[in-house]
Amino acid sequence: MDLQEIKSQTEAILLDVLEKSALSPGDIFVLGLSSSEVLGGHIGRNSSLEVGQVIVRTLLDRLQERGIFLAVQGCEHLNRALVVERELAERKALEIVNVLPTLHAGGSGQLAAFEYMQDPVEVEFICAQAGLDIGDTAIGMHVKHVQIPVRPTLKAVGAAHVTALASRPKLIGGARAAYLEDKIRKG
Repeated sequence: MDLQEIKSQTEAILLDVLEKSALSPGDIFVLGLSSSEVLGGHIGRNSSLEVGQVIVRTLLDRLQERGIFLAVQGCEHLNRALVVERELAERKALEIVNVLPTLHAGGSGQLAAFEYMQDPVEVEFICAQAGLDIGDTAIGMHVKHVQIPVRPTLKAVGAAHVTALASRPKLIGGARAAYLEDKIRKG
């Protein structure tokens, strides 16, 4: 396991997704992560705290400098609850739930978020503007409608398949309506 390579891949993918997602300060970016998949294993079977730490630290550093909040999705054992900063939970009136993640219930990404965030809490639901899914963890339930697939130039972190989502406001009104320019799909 080459942690420096995992960091480099994560950073490159994040910067690519951020460029294509047109996020603004105050927006929320959700991470779904299977460290098992990054290492070439099966989701939930070979979790690695070190992999989670490298990926979450990399995302936090880049997102914080842009004023974007990170939400780290847990596994199905926590019903896909998310670790966020208490500031975000209070600002958005998110319901805080009482659970502490473990390596095999919540996962390495959530453990790393509890380690690196200033005042982390778990919330059940969130409505993020974009997100990154490392290892096919299914983040779609936490990205607002209308979701737009973002295709990063790099397709993997380690051995894990990577997908990403952005979102845009719904177009309503039909044939007679006019619309603002779409910041994501410029054409």
